[in-house]
This record gives sequence, structure tokens and C-alpha cells, in this order.
Amino acid sequence: MNIIVCIKQVPDTTNVRIDPETNTLVRSGVQSIINPFDMYAIEEAVRLKEKFGGLVTIVTMGPPQAEEALREAISLGGDEAVLISDRAFAGSDTWATSYTLSKAIQKIGKFDIVICGKQAIDGDTAQVGPGVAAFLDIPQITFVKKIEEINIGSTPAPQGYGAGRVPEYQSASVEYIRAERMTEEGYDIVESPLPCLITVVKEINEPRLPSLKGKMRAKKIEIKKLEAKDLDADPNSLGLKGSPTKVVKIFTPPPRKGGQILEGEVKDICGKLVELLKGEIL
Repeated sequence: MNIIVCIKQVPDTTNVRIDPETNTLVRSGVQSIINPFDMYAIEEAVRLKEKFGGLVTIVTMGPPQAEEALREAISLGGDEAVLISDRAFAGSDTWATSYTLSKAIQKIGKFDIVICGKQAIDGDTAQVGPGVAAFLDIPQITFVKKIEEINIGSTPAPQGYGAGRVPEYQSASVEYIRAERMTEEGYDIVESPLPCLITVVKEINEPRLPSLKGKMRAKKIEIKKLEAKDLDADPNSLGLKGSPTKVVKIFTPPPRKGGQILEGEVKDICGKLVELLKGEIL
């Protein structure tokens, strides 16, 4: 089974700063980490590899420093790593990012599952995973809390999915995946043919710590690098040119005013609270 995990290096939430001129996150000189939700994606990919065998390829798009995140992912059980990095990708919104990642995945070749974290903590859009699936023309299951079953057989996958975009699809031996998708009311059980893209929530597993062997391997592994010219991509679909959305303004909400503390007996407090609420509403 070939598994691709898309991760993102994000600023540590305690060090988030905004450039007032460009309205973008300040990344230079800021401590970065692997997006926390992507840690669950890495763990689930490694567990699937341990169960079914195969290869886990970690992919990220970002500046050269994102190589650190790839090496950390390798220390957690990944096998190969790909860094998509080029100034042409600067300013990408979720649409352009999804397009770029999909072109890189096509370049990597055959895969059975693409796994992403449900969202990145710096943008919180939850759009990139589904966007990648759309550009690859493959099914998707979002907010997966549990993989119930993956059926592996010798019958080639059905024709049609990803035709013209992922030609290796026809060689996949995995027939389908059944998963629990978290909803506000509970969960749905969804079954999909493979290859498929899933986004996972933190309820799916407990990420492991890196092993000493994994850390040693991560230091030595060669990171494959892909630039814009390597992707056979439309230049007008990359970076700012390929981004239909623009950030007009980012600002910090003003601090809330101090609250009012009501003291006394419960029945008296309830009466005061009702009168205060009436004053606000009426």
C-alpha cells in the first residue's frame, strides 16, 4: 500500500505575528512546528503501513526551512519525503496550494491513500485536503475519526476514477475503505473506492514519539525537492497569480471590556441578572 501524507509547517501558536504591510504571517525568526492535526495523519499512515506493508511518503509545500518538518515526520515512521519549494508558490491561497500539491502527487506516482490533517491551525479553513482530492479527481472522506476496514484484493481497481490525471490508479490493488466520519450529531459510516483522500481528526489515534532509530534515519535521509518547473503545472495557477482569494486586512480584535460580578443569594442574583439582560435586549 502506497500512502501519501500532506503536512504543513506552521508557526507555534504562542509566536504568531502578522505583518501589517502584507497582511501575512511573519515566519522568519518564528519557531515552527508540524501542524498538530497533521501529526495524527502521520500516525495513521504509519499504522496502516505496519498493518498492510507499503510505503509512506511525506509531502509538504513551503520555504526551505520546511525541510525540518519533513525530517521530523520521517523520525515518526515516514519512509520518503518531498519538499515542494519555489518562490513561484509564494502567496498561494487554499486553491493554489491544493493545485500545487495535486501536481506534486501526480509526479510522485502510484498511491492508494492520501491522508491530511483536518485543517491547519494558522488558517483553519479545512479546504486544502478536499481541494487536493478535487484536482486529483478522486473520492474524499473528511473528518475521519476511525478507519473501520480497508479491503485488499487482487482485482484491479475499477476504471474511470482519476482517468487522465492519475493513470496509476488502474494498478491499485486496494478495493475500498470504510471509515467513520465525524459530524456534529455523531458520525457517518462512509465507504469509498480507492485511491481516496481522507482528512483525519484527533480522535483517530494517539501520535507516537520518535524513536532513536527514527531520528538517526531522519538526519541521513535525502529530501526530494520539487520546483515549479518540475510539476508540469500551469504557471498562471501557481502562487498569487493562481489565487482567486486575497487577504485584504488582518487585525487583532479589540480586548473585551471587563465583566460585572453579581454577588449575594442565588435568588437575588437571578433577579438582578434578568433585569440586566432586559436592559440589554429591550
